[in-house]
Amino acid sequence: MNKPGKAALKTALVTGGSGAIGSAICRALAAQGLKVIVHANNRFEEAQRLAAQLQAGGAAAQAIAFDVTDRDATARVLTELAEQEPVQVLINNAGVHADAPLAGMTGEQWDRVIDVSLNGFYNVTHPLLLPMIRTRWGRIINVSSVAGVIGNRGQVNYAAAKAGLHGATMALSLELASRGITVNAIAPGIIASPATENVFAQEAVEALVPMKRAGTTEEVAALVAFLASEQAGYISGQVISINGGMA
Repeated sequence: MNKPGKAALKTALVTGGSGAIGSAICRALAAQGLKVIVHANNRFEEAQRLAAQLQAGGAAAQAIAFDVTDRDATARVLTELAEQEPVQVLINNAGVHADAPLAGMTGEQWDRVIDVSLNGFYNVTHPLLLPMIRTRWGRIINVSSVAGVIGNRGQVNYAAAKAGLHGATMALSLELASRGITVNAIAPGIIASPATENVFAQEAVEALVPMKRAGTTEEVAALVAFLASEQAGYISGQVISINGGMA
């Protein structure tokens, strides 16, 4: 298959697309003219609503549901999807928290976070790689966290999963560099969303973030949209922090 031109409609899959950051990413990619597949697992109705909103705005969009930790089921769904159209922009955004100090962390808490964030990366990315390679163009963007860069108390499992994602990002970028496919990770810091509004008081944000504010989901989405664009074709193997100046 020939490399598509700039005007060609490319398909983007956003895992965890029904969440706050995921939905902002879906909107940003749709605004760039991509067909957006909004993924969810337990929140499929929200993914359907978002897809309908994007369609109402003139974008091509659909919702899809699967559990990224179920390797066989994920492979079946994505193999069927790739047979219809190659996914050329993949945003690995699905993730969960199960916070606790390591001394009190259960094995289930450890396994769940690693399974979604790290094994989920493999389960989703693997079946899409060969179809993407055949197009000679692609963007893989892994959504990480500041916890994977500098750590965070009570999140040893989450930090381990995200740091592992950084290594996977850099290694996969080397494997795909000659195929016209870039692989990058972004590491958001404190981002304003329903999930964080009851966790970080303004005083805590001001103490942790040099810019003295939380970031917005739109700011995160704008970075992802750039990395997914033609203009970012020479950026690969990077972990890019978006955290208001946190060390």
